[in-house]
Amino acid sequence: MQKISKLGVLTSGGDAPGMNPCIRAVVRTGIYSGLNVVGIRKGYQGLIENDMYDMNPRSVSNILNLGGTILKTARCLPFRTDEGMETAYQNLKEQGIDALVVIGGDGTFTGALRFSKKYPDIKVMGVPGTIDNDLYGSTYTLGFDTATNTVVEAIDKIRDTADAHDRLFFIEVMGRDSGAIALRAGVCCGAEAILLPEKATAIDDLIENLRAGQHNKKSSSIVIVAEGDKNGGVYDIARRVQNEIKVYDIKVTILGHLQRGGSPSAFDRVLGSRLGYAAVKALLNGHTQKMVGLQANNIKITTLEEALTQHEFKLEEDLMEMADILSI
Repeated sequence: MQKISKLGVLTSGGDAPGMNPCIRAVVRTGIYSGLNVVGIRKGYQGLIENDMYDMNPRSVSNILNLGGTILKTARCLPFRTDEGMETAYQNLKEQGIDALVVIGGDGTFTGALRFSKKYPDIKVMGVPGTIDNDLYGSTYTLGFDTATNTVVEAIDKIRDTADAHDRLFFIEVMGRDSGAIALRAGVCCGAEAILLPEKATAIDDLIENLRAGQHNKKSSSIVIVAEGDKNGGVYDIARRVQNEIKVYDIKVTILGHLQRGGSPSAFDRVLGSRLGYAAVKALLNGHTQKMVGLQANNIKITTLEEALTQHEFKLEEDLMEMADILSI
């Protein structure tokens, strides 16, 4: 088994709350285990530009409560090319780095797997960091809990003004391929309807539900739309409903990048710490081209191949049924 002596850590793709606790755990676990640890700025772009620096335990002091990522992040098109990967590899060899912990989502893992297959002497371990909660191999991904709490807080405030003005609000949340945030936030906030990428909802059915709410003397309503819903953009959906239901004063709010920011929740701080620690331990035990994740509150290791190709329906059936029943 090839031993490692120098470890690199990077964050790539969209940022997620909890990345900093994970970086902290990687750095301190690595140093405690006798490894030299190098921080790589701006993800794969930092590999290509050789933007790296030595880290020590104090490099990650007082970052548990910080959103974003101290290592910065970026999406790097050159890393998708053979030339870009070769440059990254040569920079890693020059730095003496023989293992990487990559924190990010499916795009990050796709790059990591391709790179590791091309250069197998660099061991790679993934940590699922994405608010979308859409990776196989981990019940929860880093940032999902914080993002959901952020959405719930925002919708609670919108509910106040919706009720004051007897308005119908359409609220778009992140989730191009996953309705995980939309579903949980909808249940938490008592949304009258939740539109999800995983579940087809006819606009006619939505209109009937809203009319039923009027009949039941609901003065205001909240409809949560995941950005990947098959009916199109939230403005198009709101316009179609407005054409059929004239009595409502309809407003649209897109929460956008608000959902990625903010101090990580206690859950994401613990999860980030556990996954960062587990990633380093897995590398020391000889694993590569894999991902650490949380399943049934235990750390499990999944191959990157599985994480990228297996699709798991993560929306709980009881929550989906409850959302309809409790909105009457």
